[in-house]
Parts: sequence; C-alpha cells; structure tokens
Amino acid sequence: MKLDVDVLRYLSKDDFRVLTAVEMGMRNHELVPSELVVRIASLKHGGTYKVLKNLLKYKLLHHDSSKYDGFRLTYLGYDFLAIKTLVNRGVFVAVGRQIGVGKESDIFEVAKEDGTILAMKLHRLGRTSFRAVKSKRDYLGHRNNYNWLYLSRLAALKEFAFMKALEEHGFPVPNAVDCNRHCVVMSLVQGYPLVQVKQLQNPDIVFETIIGLVVHLAEHGLIHCDFNEFNIMIDDDENVTMIDFPQMVSVSHRNAQMYFDRDVECIFKFFSKRFNLSFQEHTDEIDGSEVDTEEYDRPCFSSIAKCTGFLDKELSASGFTRKDQDEIEKFIEEGIEKDTGSDDEGTADEGRNSDEFDETNIKEFDSLQLLEQPERVNCDEKGKAEERQQFCEAGQSCGRETQDTSDKEEEANETGNEDNAELMHRLNKQRRRAVAAVHGRRKTLTSRNSYKDKGGKSSHNSKIQKQLSGW
Repeated sequence: MKLDVDVLRYLSKDDFRVLTAVEMGMRNHELVPSELVVRIASLKHGGTYKVLKNLLKYKLLHHDSSKYDGFRLTYLGYDFLAIKTLVNRGVFVAVGRQIGVGKESDIFEVAKEDGTILAMKLHRLGRTSFRAVKSKRDYLGHRNNYNWLYLSRLAALKEFAFMKALEEHGFPVPNAVDCNRHCVVMSLVQGYPLVQVKQLQNPDIVFETIIGLVVHLAEHGLIHCDFNEFNIMIDDDENVTMIDFPQMVSVSHRNAQMYFDRDVECIFKFFSKRFNLSFQEHTDEIDGSEVDTEEYDRPCFSSIAKCTGFLDKELSASGFTRKDQDEIEKFIEEGIEKDTGSDDEGTADEGRNSDEFDETNIKEFDSLQLLEQPERVNCDEKGKAEERQQFCEAGQSCGRETQDTSDKEEEANETGNEDNAELMHRLNKQRRRAVAAVHGRRKTLTSRNSYKDKGGKSSHNSKIQKQLSGW
C-alpha cells in the first residue's frame, strides 16, 4: 500500500484516538467490535461512528461484517500511528521519497528540523511474496497465533536492538536513532547496494573485508543468515556497511553451521561472477575424485574462536543452548523414535517413577525419625494399644446392649401376637393417623404464576382428605 503522508495533515486528535482504540482492541481481537471501539475511544455525543467513517474513507481501517460488525488496522493506519508518535518525539519533521522496497519492508527518506536526512524503515510482513514467516523467521518464539502487524513490530524491535549492539562493538552498521511500533529510524548510508555496483577498483580488498565481517560476527556469537549483495552497502571510497538484521541467530543455533556456510558461499559466488575474481580453482583427478585448491581459504565454522564477545546472550538471539544441542545429538545417535502413543506411555512411566521415588523418600524419612526418637515412638505405640483395647471393650459392650434390645423386641412381638384382634386394629388405626398427619404437614411446591383455587375441585378434594384423616 502506498504511503500518502498528505492525509496525515487532515487527521484530528479524535481520529488518532479512534485509531489507538482499534490498536488496543487488536491485542485480543482479530476484528475489534464497534461497541468496544466506542467504549475505548470514549468520544462524546456518539462521535466515534463519524470518525470511523472518515478513517474508512482514507483506508486507515478495514471493516468486516461477515461474523460481526468489526474493524481492524491496515498497514497505512499503523504507519500513521508510528509516524505521529515519532514526530511528537521530535525525531523528524518531514517524510520524503521512497528509496527502497524489499520483501519485508519499505524504506523512506525523512528529514530532521535542522535538515539532516535520515532513513525510515517500515516493516511490512505478510506480503504475498514472503508469507512463510513462521518457518523462515523466529519472531514468534513459542507463540502459535499471530498478527502481521504484531510480527512487524517484533521484527522492528529486534533489528533496532541488534543495530545498537553492533554499533557499540565497532561494526560498520547504520546509526540507530529511534524505534516505534514497526518503524525504525536510522542514519542514511551514503552509498549503493553492492548488487548495483558493476566495477570496483580493489575487488580483492572488498572481498576480504566482507569475509572478515562474517568471521568477526561469528566470533561475537552471531550469524547474519542473509549476508548477500542485497544487504551490503558500499560507498565511493569502497567502505562496506551491513544492513538488515532481524533474521540474525546465535552460533548456538542447531543450524548455525549451515547458515554460516551459506553466507560465505553467497559472497564467493557473487564476486566470482560479477567481478571475475579468480580463486584459481584447479581440479585434479585422483582415483576418480576431484580435488579443489583455492587461493582464498574458505573460513571454517568449527575453527572460529567464539570467545570475543557474547552478543547472542546479551541480545537473546534465537538458538538452542549448548546443553540442548548436546541432548538432541545424543538423542539422534541413539536412534530413538517414538510415536505419540509411546510418548504418553513414557510420561506415565515417569509419573510412576516419581511416585515410587516419593514413597521411598517418605519411608526413609520415617525410618530416620524412628531412629532419632525411639522413646517417643514407644509412647505413641502404647497409647495406640490402649485406644485399641478401649475400642474393643466398647464394641463388646455395644454388642451386649444390641443383644438385650433384640431379645426385648422378640418378647414384645410374642406378647403382641398373643393379644386379641381388637388391640391390633387400634394400633393400625393410630399408625394410619400418624402417617396422614405427616403427609398433611408437607407443602406442595407451586410456581409463582399459579393462582389460588378458591372453592374449586382442589379445595373440595382437600376437605375430603381432611375428613378422612379425622376418621
């Protein structure tokens, strides 16, 4: 999307307030509901809907009503938020022409108040030319869900941090000025991309300088991973400057050697094709095999001494630690391959082992307590024995009482059988009266909306039941 900064002049404070409200809502919404935008913006007299209509006209927001009425920021709206913040900070006061386009970013010229020209890089991840960000870059980390705007912000923060650290350690990189959201402001390199250069006065010196930078980065614990003619700037004096740092990884990464060899191979290929730099390759066939000899020795990743610095640890560059890498290599050597079902069984076995371990620890701890406090344990055992004896005596007494009551009941039954039929009839009549009285005390559960039946069938039936119970 083309950046038209002229629209920025006509946006009011309410417009930026609504844009900020949509940005805040996108933290946990793919499409921010219109009610949430109104609630966050808190504009008076329902002015939020008018502002939303204005922002849609300038394509700063995208409206979608397929599932519900919602809005989301576009890259142009995100650009305006970042530019407005940097202008308020006084980083620059004007935006100029576009000087570069890449698969992940756009670069513009910006001017400070004193006329100094800077470079503004706007990260734009998610283009159709480069959408395999999750597999090619490590911006996400452990996250599963992501948004292109959020990924662009992570890439900008990472590049700004690497640029600052490399500048402090003397690497030829642009001067990092400021960063906000997905925007990075840096000094403008007075030079040309190496891919646009057709001739060099000293190509061998430039080649050695570039290869030295690759080795020097590895000595500090970092690998560029995209070190080619597109990310190397060279000026009229043939001074080299590195650019583009978001994809840098640590030398402890599991694929560090592959990335290092790929960067070196890109430089060798480019200089051999573009500048006809002869490496004096001689192929001698010995027993059917070819032996190559070169004037310039290729740097070997394993022979680089990685003790100059620890920038990968300071900047938390992506990559596994040495301990993790050793465990993975050991796992591969053993050739253990488990399915999901076997993984579940392994976790269950681990749980059992941990339980057994805990039980053994508890038993050992109890045995230690028994050894340390024998007198106390004996007292406790005596007390428990006395309690058991009392309980047995109480049980015997309870058993005797139950036997006495059962004998009495049998005698009562025998006497009851001996009574005449008239006495049994009276007892049954009293029992029925008691049951009817109990049922009469219960209240029926009725709903609130049910009306009271006055003089109807229900009242007539209740009267009959009372009369029967009185009999």
